[in-house]
Amino acid sequence: MSDSFDVIVIGGGPGGYVCAIRAAQLGLKTAVVESRGNLGGTCVTVGCIPSKALLQSSHLYEEAHHSFASHGIKVGKIELDLATMMARKDDVVKQNTTGIEFLMKKNKISYIKGYGRIAKAERDAHQVTVKDLDGKEATYTTKYVVIATGSEVTPLPGVSIDEKQVVSSTGALTLAKVPKSMVVIGAGVIGLEMGSVWRRLGAEVTVVEFLDFILPPMDGEVRKQMQRILEKQGMKFKLGHKVTGAKPGKDGVAVTIEPAKGGPAETINADVVLVAIGRRPFTQGCGLDAAGVKMSNRGFVEVDENFQTNVEGIFAIGDVIGGQMLAHKAEDEGSVCAEILAGQPGHINYDAIAGVVYTWPEVAGIGKTEEQLKEAGIAYNVGKFPFTANGRARANGDTDGFAKILADAKTDRVLGCHIVGPAAGDLIMEVAVAMEFGASSEDIARTCHAHPQLAETVKEAALAADKRALHI
Repeated sequence: MSDSFDVIVIGGGPGGYVCAIRAAQLGLKTAVVESRGNLGGTCVTVGCIPSKALLQSSHLYEEAHHSFASHGIKVGKIELDLATMMARKDDVVKQNTTGIEFLMKKNKISYIKGYGRIAKAERDAHQVTVKDLDGKEATYTTKYVVIATGSEVTPLPGVSIDEKQVVSSTGALTLAKVPKSMVVIGAGVIGLEMGSVWRRLGAEVTVVEFLDFILPPMDGEVRKQMQRILEKQGMKFKLGHKVTGAKPGKDGVAVTIEPAKGGPAETINADVVLVAIGRRPFTQGCGLDAAGVKMSNRGFVEVDENFQTNVEGIFAIGDVIGGQMLAHKAEDEGSVCAEILAGQPGHINYDAIAGVVYTWPEVAGIGKTEEQLKEAGIAYNVGKFPFTANGRARANGDTDGFAKILADAKTDRVLGCHIVGPAAGDLIMEVAVAMEFGASSEDIARTCHAHPQLAETVKEAALAADKRALHI
């Protein structure tokens, strides 16, 4: 392997490996450094992909219990084979990591296994030292360094994670048996997704959240509707409470909570506690301090509009630079960063990046929420349409939720869309494309949608923004 490159990407997650592929496509000699021993980062190995595999499996299990009969499907005794479910999840992960490694070979990218750090930062020739998985070190020279090391679980003071009784999202993906009870600390995306998995499989799940509402990034109306749906499914919530301790014992974990605004403490007992209060940038050991790279007071790498740090030739993308900590956002930043390194222009519209919660029903949001528009003093129109009035949703037996479109009151330009309902994550991408092209709600409303389809709900919401919905 050559010891000199045009680009070395430190981190092989969605942002890093996509950046490497795009750089190689553009003719740059590229290497990617990854310490896990396989590519894909948190997303593929212990995040997005394995959690979605378990969400799908647990959804089917719950459907067999509660929905098959209404479709005229009679089944015998339904049993859970958790070991097989976990094996399937692991196989899905392996297929993805193997596929990414194939893409490295296909694009002639050097894949270096180990821990990478910036050893020397110079104008045109940076040095990156990699300690391999056996502890041996090698140093490589490169014109550009891209930091794409992602994020890690944010710890909670007073709560020690052992990945057995008190687990992070990583441990929640590998439980050997279904707990009778689970306390989830944090009502964000990860907490609700993993809580949904184990509730479907039989656990009694209680979610403790410091704020007075769930899903903080989402539109307020969506948050309220989703909480009602999850409560109907059996999930319990303790909102406006903080966790002050979690003590494991032979009989489970004693979780101490108290009102966030002050008040008497109480104890909740659970077999397993999941800590899901968010993620923080992972930059330890990358050599950024020694290289003089500026960081924010929250530990994020500071970059300019071209993803370059204050040190020429050192760039950063993905979770380490903050913003929406999403795999697809990191991928786009990786592509754009590579294009900039190759001398091309790059573009990302951060207002058109959707966030999705893969519970069932799903939750999806893009652009501005009503709360944000009100705070900014922007006049807007609201168009909303329920899935109960959609023919395909009724045929499928999935009628919870609604689609809502927010459009500028003067120009009718789409400013945001928020959906809680079946396949919300897929449906919202129509609006993402519309927003990328600066579309109006009328543009969506006048686009002929196939019938019967769930996407007609989005069209009807666009019609409703002009107070002319047809089916309600």
